[in-house]
Amino acid sequence: MDFKFEITTIPVADVDRAKAFYDKLGWRLDADFLLDDGTRAIQYTPPGSAACIHFGKGFITTPPGSAQGLYLIVDDVEAARNEIAGRGVEISEVFHEAGGGIPRAESEGRVLGFAPDRGTYLSFASFNDPDGNGWVLQEITERIPGRE
Repeated sequence: MDFKFEITTIPVADVDRAKAFYDKLGWRLDADFLLDDGTRAIQYTPPGSAACIHFGKGFITTPPGSAQGLYLIVDDVEAARNEIAGRGVEISEVFHEAGGGIPRAESEGRVLGFAPDRGTYLSFASFNDPDGNGWVLQEITERIPGRE
């Protein structure tokens, strides 16, 4: 039995503002439904992704901006960062963690630039949507065995 992770819900305060932001990123709008009871559901898919995000009004109970550590995997973090910045979105410089590993919530320990030897899984850039939901670009150039 396959269990395919396809959608994550992110909480936003202003649906139209969030929609404009994800349009600006160039993500594909899959759905924008308004139901009779006022519930609204919007779905976007990042380029090349099998999974999408879902946000709206009337069905999300978590506080806006509380979705953190939303990873977008790229094969060239610098090119991806430049594309996002070129769309007018504020994004960090490329960084890595001083001790290696994944980025921590706080920026302490972050070092500007690529990971030593530009090791796969270890270089990042980050940005937030208008509500503060946190996205991380992670450069993966070679997958660990079993994750191909």
